[in-house]
Amino acid sequence: MSSALEKARQYEKRIKFIEHLGVRTTALDDGHARVELELKPEFTNSFGTAHGGVIMTLLDVALCQAARTQHPDAPGIVTIDMATSFIAGGVGRLVADGRVLKPGRSTIFAEAEVRNSDGTLVAKAIGTVRARQKEKA
Repeated sequence: MSSALEKARQYEKRIKFIEHLGVRTTALDDGHARVELELKPEFTNSFGTAHGGVIMTLLDVALCQAARTQHPDAPGIVTIDMATSFIAGGVGRLVADGRVLKPGRSTIFAEAEVRNSDGTLVAKAIGTVRARQKEKA
């Protein structure tokens, strides 16, 4: 496993909500991240598909992890804005791919999509995230 992937997984453990959901980063490359989640019954809506909040969380993590690949020393990546379109119901194992569209020194534009394990597109998002800067001594 790459050191970047191990670092991403260690960072995920610091976010208890992500750990609770079971979100796991499975791939990282420059400007790209893949995160996955096995949908549990308690994470579903009244239709038995993934709750919108779970889907938005996957999109958010994918956006931020993609941005983190270009800012590995930043103490954190925070979402400023995210617009989401829901397309189909999420079931089973959900896979989110995030991509940086335009990098910057601190402001990064990115997109992400969530798919079911059969490849069905569940949702897409476009977002703006910020790489937090280290505190000056």
